[in-house]
Amino acid sequence: MGIQRTSYVCLPCRASYKQGYGAGERPCPRCGEPMTGVGSAFQPPRRRDTEAWRVLSVLLHAGVRFRTSCCQGCGPGYRPRTLSEVKARTALARRTGEPLAEALVRPVV
Repeated sequence: MGIQRTSYVCLPCRASYKQGYGAGERPCPRCGEPMTGVGSAFQPPRRRDTEAWRVLSVLLHAGVRFRTSCCQGCGPGYRPRTLSEVKARTALARRTGEPLAEALVRPVV
């Protein structure tokens, strides 16, 4: 059995790397800044897609990660893809008092 890997992201570089699980901070190979662990079900956006990277930044700063939700590998569940979806869910979280991370991953608004 091979090494199990998960994805790490460097937001300033807009880069994603698969690395083995482990404790400790992971420096970016390009800039040396600390990377963020995002989970094994993460699919990175294209480096030129600035809107997708902004959405990803909001999700990561809210504490949302991309881990599989079950043993069958059915993926991480719903995640917003556009800034308008993020804005709508942020407004919903403010109105209802729901934590932002929960409002962002709820499938139906």
